Amino acid sequence: MNQAEALEKIIRSPEFAPHIVMERLLEATEGSYVPFPGDLDERLAGALRRRGIERIYVHQGEVWEKARGGKNVVVVTPTASGKTLCYNLPCLQALLEDEKARCLYLFPTKALSQDQQSELNELAGGGTGASPGAVPIKVATYDGDTPDSLRVAARDGGRIVITNPDMLHQGILPNHPKWIKFFSSLKYVVVDEAHAYRGVLGSHVANVIRRLRRIAVFYGSSPRFILCSATIANPLELAQTLIGAGAVLVDKNGAPRGEKRVILYNPPLVDAVQGIRRSVITESRRWMLAFLKAGIKTILFAHSRIKTEVAASYVNEDLANLYTDNSRIRVEAYRGGFLPNERREIERGLREGLIQGVVSTNALELGIDIGGLDASVVAGFPGSFNSFWQQSGRAGRRGGTSVSVFVASASPIDQFIMNDPEWFFHKGVEEARLDPDNPYILTDHIKCACFELPFRDECLGPGRPGALSREDPGPPPEETDPFGENAVPVLEYLEEGGVIRHTGGGPGGRWHWADRSFPAEGISLRSATADNVVIVDLTGGRNAVIGEMDRPSAKEMIFENAVYIHRGRQYLVESLDIENRKCLVREAEVNYFTDGLVKTDIKVLTEDERLVYGGKVPLAQGIVGDVLVRSQTAKFKKIRFHTHENIGYGEINLPEEEMQTRALILLFPPESRGGENLSAFDEQGAASALAGAGTLIKRIAPVFLLCDPRDIGVAERVRDPHFGLPALFVYDKYPGGTGLAEALSRRAGDLFRSISRIVERCPCKGGCPSCVGPGGNKDGTGAFLGALI
Repeated sequence: MNQAEALEKIIRSPEFAPHIVMERLLEATEGSYVPFPGDLDERLAGALRRRGIERIYVHQGEVWEKARGGKNVVVVTPTASGKTLCYNLPCLQALLEDEKARCLYLFPTKALSQDQQSELNELAGGGTGASPGAVPIKVATYDGDTPDSLRVAARDGGRIVITNPDMLHQGILPNHPKWIKFFSSLKYVVVDEAHAYRGVLGSHVANVIRRLRRIAVFYGSSPRFILCSATIANPLELAQTLIGAGAVLVDKNGAPRGEKRVILYNPPLVDAVQGIRRSVITESRRWMLAFLKAGIKTILFAHSRIKTEVAASYVNEDLANLYTDNSRIRVEAYRGGFLPNERREIERGLREGLIQGVVSTNALELGIDIGGLDASVVAGFPGSFNSFWQQSGRAGRRGGTSVSVFVASASPIDQFIMNDPEWFFHKGVEEARLDPDNPYILTDHIKCACFELPFRDECLGPGRPGALSREDPGPPPEETDPFGENAVPVLEYLEEGGVIRHTGGGPGGRWHWADRSFPAEGISLRSATADNVVIVDLTGGRNAVIGEMDRPSAKEMIFENAVYIHRGRQYLVESLDIENRKCLVREAEVNYFTDGLVKTDIKVLTEDERLVYGGKVPLAQGIVGDVLVRSQTAKFKKIRFHTHENIGYGEINLPEEEMQTRALILLFPPESRGGENLSAFDEQGAASALAGAGTLIKRIAPVFLLCDPRDIGVAERVRDPHFGLPALFVYDKYPGGTGLAEALSRRAGDLFRSISRIVERCPCKGGCPSCVGPGGNKDGTGAFLGALI
């Protein structure tokens, strides 16, 4: 039985067929090719031929042409379409043509960096030039996992240096004098998985790239950028904002695509009265087992660390006594918190076929080469359509027939999709937004940039001190500082604070760093705290570090008496020492896993600015101020394996996780039109109307703020204890805030109009994910929002 027949048998089996809501066949497409470019170095052509490549895809040829023509390029094609070769070919060619040339590759994760080094080493034949036909290019990875002994060699001898934005920000740019040889000959900068750089993270990375460009210009180079992105709605806009320069878009995909079957599956009801369905993990595991038993390599996306480990344990139990070709079917979990050598072992096992299945969080969503997987199972909607299609695309990377199964959870959005599957297939991908000129983020990076190199007045554009007028054209574009005139008010503000000093007058002035601190050290590009808790196994006196976890997650998952599952092994947590960042565990066999119950509270600290929205009759009030967002894991549940029944609770005694941030608080007093409207509802109706408005604000506010939905939090209060009024809190999800609350306070009127229009125009009857959320009160929310216009 071939693979297509095996797939058909599984899909048509009575075990699954009755609960398949829809099956959509994505037809196979032929590839579109062009010959190797005429100016391609023969050594590169030989390396490609040794890998069985006799011609390249159309989009690879187009990127070559644009990049070689001196253009910045962004390439947008589906998963597994050969994007890696799009940048490797022009970069390797430039390095072969000029023995001094250097290239910088930026990847969002360490795992992707390691994957790319393997790919390059394979293409370059090891890079030593010793083997016949090898491409003599030394490739080096420079990230947090790189030992000190290898860092100097990477810095001085690496022709291609592979790193991530965090290391570039804190480890490379502030130490640029040690990298003179590298920066003075930098030809290309590659930004892979560019769609990952959105929202606050993207705004930080755009400023890191501004700093990179400043340093490159200082050492006399002007690198071109090649960016690769998954399919998003605005790839060219994202790329140009990210690099601060013009770019051309290549989006005509020339790669062939195998046939793919996308299946929407709704688990069977176990209690029709209450609408309770069989567990999404149980059903996903059944699909994965069916595929693996049929010899189909499979990835299951479980979306949380606990679900990932539990699902992998279930699958391995079921396969314990099953052998194919005299070897066991091997399935591994893959998630954040594994040690680097464990991650690489699993990736290598998948590539080499030693591992037949993997259960992963979204850690494998990005383009790590994990070999020829033929089936993907997505356990619950991952939060965005971009993510779903990325995860779906992990299957079928080697051509042939593949399948992707979306197993619905009990969540409202999953059930909405099952009730209206056509909406799911016709929904467009989301936009990626960022704002490099966010004042909070810009100020942080101007500090870092000034520490690295003084700002020169003559390069700051029309707004610089000493400029003749706003019409003064300023310096030629190649001499303009990448931060431009937006830097001037920030520099003046920092000078008042004493951390920057201005010397000289007129156009020849300089801005110098005047503080003893190392600014990059205190600035994290990501929301997660930089300090991790290490997990130490005490079993049998081992005292071995087996994993790590960020501090907020540790409080929720590895508290005292928690069950910690690591690659299928169970451990009981003996103690969690938050202060010293250490968790002690010991192996144990128990019949349950644990889940922390997190409660979140918001406390108003300051009321810095009061606003009234509306004219003579106020629509609502707004307050901008500091809030304290407190989350605490006070109890945990013990959940029995397989049945998932709750078999008890336990107490957790850990300090609260506190974050002081900025918020816009929308109040609806009785005299306002919003408050008057809410008072017409009973408490449940008012809560539903506010919840619908909160859902819409979380989804639409990022359009106004140029951020990602994950960057803001929204909380509704029917009667807030601080104000004694109905309230909506919109807060920054970053310590100290990033200016999003202040920016929204100026656009609240536009926001109300936009979300009211969405509810009004949505064709659904009672609420859906496109408006107030499935199960929301569309009429109530619509009437409430109508009162705010």
